[in-house]
Amino acid sequence: MKRGVLVAVGAIGALSIAVGAGIAWLGSKHVGSILQPREQCSATVGGQQVVLDFEQAESAAIIAGVAVRRGLPARAATIALATAYQESGLRNLAHGDRDSLGLFQQRPSQGWGTAAQVRDPHYAAGKFYDALVKIKNYQKLSITVAADRVQRSAFPNAYADHEADARVLASALTGQSESVFSCTVNTDSVPTQVVGADGLTPRADAVRKDLARTFGKLTTGGYQPGGVSTGHMEGSAHYEGRAVDVFVRPISAPNTTKGWAIAQYLVARADLLKIQTVIFSDKIWTAGNKSDSGWRDYTPPERSGDPKILRHLDHVHVDVLEQ
Repeated sequence: MKRGVLVAVGAIGALSIAVGAGIAWLGSKHVGSILQPREQCSATVGGQQVVLDFEQAESAAIIAGVAVRRGLPARAATIALATAYQESGLRNLAHGDRDSLGLFQQRPSQGWGTAAQVRDPHYAAGKFYDALVKIKNYQKLSITVAADRVQRSAFPNAYADHEADARVLASALTGQSESVFSCTVNTDSVPTQVVGADGLTPRADAVRKDLARTFGKLTTGGYQPGGVSTGHMEGSAHYEGRAVDVFVRPISAPNTTKGWAIAQYLVARADLLKIQTVIFSDKIWTAGNKSDSGWRDYTPPERSGDPKILRHLDHVHVDVLEQ
């Protein structure tokens, strides 16, 4: 069909010019909105790519983030992610076999918690890890055996089907692999917000609270009651109360790993939290037209200051949409 259309247009002559001009106009005016990149997330480690939709990415980020908070190895996150893949497809289900609910299809009647609790991803992940760490030498067991000893599934070998994908996600979302988890997020208009008493807009404050719920107590800055007016580059989102810095000091290999866990967690939840920018360790991710390019090299602004700070080696910067 495409060849036929091209021949017909070519034969018309002058009309082709008009058509071409119309296409050019369409490209400049509307293609950006009509042909926006497909919104999704992906992680690529060791040549293997895993693709997720936003709901799955948000769930996976919490599962891995709770493991980081508890100081558990990436292996624990791999087991949990493989389990959630099999049980729910990484979706917080409101239904299941008998009274099974949530990411891990935990059953209130079997002592996992109330129906509301097991549908809370943070709670559900925590209960899974509570059970996992009680299994002797769980790190040395195969993924599917460790998962089944927690779940007691009717299909104990099924978890192995998701092992490879779970490894990729765990490596990315626990920070073991750097700048490998990204999302394509097409930004939409959001209402302008007034800075609150803490010096943050409600959206920025929601990001801070979301991080704390997943990772526990974090040292944050870049805001203060009444706002900040110095200390950042010109035009910084900090001056508008839209930005938070999450410190991972002192600079060390473990803290850099934690920083990447936080940074990639934020990207995984960028659509939900209306995040605009994440910067860490010489890399930047931005929502909108550039988000399908993933993490890009970050060039610090030319200004005086500690290069380690300007390069964001000791802190993760996150800011939210303005409008």
